[in-house]
Amino acid sequence: MSGTQKQSLLTGTQPRGARNEREAAAHVRDMFSRIAPRYDLLNHLLSFSLDHVWRRRTARTFLHILGRPQARILDLCCGTGDLTFALDRARASALGEARSTGGWILGCDFVEPMLTRACKKSQTGPRSVLFAAADALHLPFPDASFDLITTAFGFRNLANYENGLREFARVLKRGGEVGILEFSEPNSSGLMASLFRFYFKNILPRIGAAVSGNREAYAYLPNSVFKFPSPIELSALVEKCGFSEVGFTRWNFGSVILHWAKRI
Repeated sequence: MSGTQKQSLLTGTQPRGARNEREAAAHVRDMFSRIAPRYDLLNHLLSFSLDHVWRRRTARTFLHILGRPQARILDLCCGTGDLTFALDRARASALGEARSTGGWILGCDFVEPMLTRACKKSQTGPRSVLFAAADALHLPFPDASFDLITTAFGFRNLANYENGLREFARVLKRGGEVGILEFSEPNSSGLMASLFRFYFKNILPRIGAAVSGNREAYAYLPNSVFKFPSPIELSALVEKCGFSEVGFTRWNFGSVILHWAKRI
């Protein structure tokens, strides 16, 4: 792959037919709006419910922040709120009754049908979360507003990765942290990794299209993962955008990566 091609892939998501960042963002919003009714079902079905495990692990990674009574947490590209709720459960476990002393968790997305479902789910049990519409590339918050920013399987869909990271850095407090949970090409050549690649590229799109009625969205998923920066490339970009102590861990044969970093 040439340097020009690599730079193109590092810019942001490139849905088929999108000619610029504005069109890419509009394409993503429309696509996720259309699959919102079956989004949760397909997440759990296509991951064999491992998506619950990955979100719980992500929440546990940041217990040192969730356990602070005054901490303010922003879950971006929150979709229907599954990571937001996982963070809330971890915070409740860490703080008990002390979680009502000033801190809060806010889930944001720019796809309103997803937020509608998140709000509905938040009414099914005791929750301490709020939801609001917001574009991750143009956040409506003052500088240094949050102690932690997380995002699960949404960062990959941003029209510009660098601008997104710089916006994260802007609204994080100095010393605040970011956690990015994302899919990745498996880094192993073993049998299980090969089976996963076959499933992800050949089986998953067909099941997703059949259940959701939207072939395009579940063809986009493996293509967007293939084009997404490698963990090492993304770590370098995170560091470039104002973060230190950058690291990542691989799960599920290297197909799921949790990135973390601290705001300088």
